[in-house]
Amino acid sequence: MDIKIRRVAIEDLDAVTEVEARCFPEAEAATKASFEQRIKTFPESFFVAEIDGKIIGFINGCIINETTIYDELFSDATLHIPNGDYQTIFGLDVIFNYRNLGIAAQLMKHLIEVSRLAGRKGVILTCKEKLIHYYSKFGFENKGVSKSEHGASEWYDMILKF
Repeated sequence: MDIKIRRVAIEDLDAVTEVEARCFPEAEAATKASFEQRIKTFPESFFVAEIDGKIIGFINGCIINETTIYDELFSDATLHIPNGDYQTIFGLDVIFNYRNLGIAAQLMKHLIEVSRLAGRKGVILTCKEKLIHYYSKFGFENKGVSKSEHGASEWYDMILKF
């Protein structure tokens, strides 16, 4: 299976919106309008995974100076700080049929490396308790329960310091 990871383009808007809708419950999924704003604001930290020209997954997040994600970031791309210290991860999506093939890990490693090369201090994300172990494999540390109320779920703050 030949997986290509590349920077997002505005032409990918419908495809990433569809992938998100298939990967997250409606209360947690980003909207098409939100993705359009993200693609236009921080394409340098938004990557898609393709197989035979079809987008089957992606990873994205803005850059900030704080060490934890706060809810306003999900809906307001203008909070992005291009030369900030920490790369956020808003979503790591892979369509169900393509899971457990290492695609999410490739996307994660790609964004971590891009962030390291850009001189960031680290990468931050929030995740559900069942995924703490997964992100720990990449070197992320669990900082405990997040203040985030996104999608009315309980989230945990995770940080990978360089």
